[in-house]
Amino acid sequence: MTDSPATPSPTPLSAWMIFAIIISLIVVDQITKIVAIAMLKDAPPIIFAGDVFRFQYAENLGAFLSLGANLSGTARFLLLTVFNVAIVGVMSYLLVFRRPSHWAVVLALAFIIAGGIGNLIDRIFRDGVVIDFMNVGIGGLRSGIFNVADLAIVAGFVLFVCFGHKAGGKGTQADS
Repeated sequence: MTDSPATPSPTPLSAWMIFAIIISLIVVDQITKIVAIAMLKDAPPIIFAGDVFRFQYAENLGAFLSLGANLSGTARFLLLTVFNVAIVGVMSYLLVFRRPSHWAVVLALAFIIAGGIGNLIDRIFRDGVVIDFMNVGIGGLRSGIFNVADLAIVAGFVLFVCFGHKAGGKGTQADS
């Protein structure tokens, strides 16, 4: 009998850690939206760092940067709710059943899932509206108004772009 090296775990992140990350991001997203409604709705923006960062309340009928806000209610529902459910479902399937071997890709999927669920909660329980409340910029060059779920989605996307080529499924040796 020969000694064989132990097979490395696909990722150092356990299923419980991934679940905790997803739930934590969703909870933080929803709490910050509740605070934004209570403190920022019908109030002037709160400005920090010479107007580089603002807390500014907005109700977004559309997707990122209000894309799709002018679509009919049915089209918005199909595109921004049903399609979002499908994307979250596919990402969840990939995370659970095709578990990527690289930790950054696992985190990317977890962040995208959490952000998608956070904004889905808004769409379902706030009549199709997502609460946004953060804005950054310098002078006239400003971002759109966004929320914690949006940050999670963008962070997940950046991780996926940077590490997606190492996304091999279970049993692959793509950890390098």
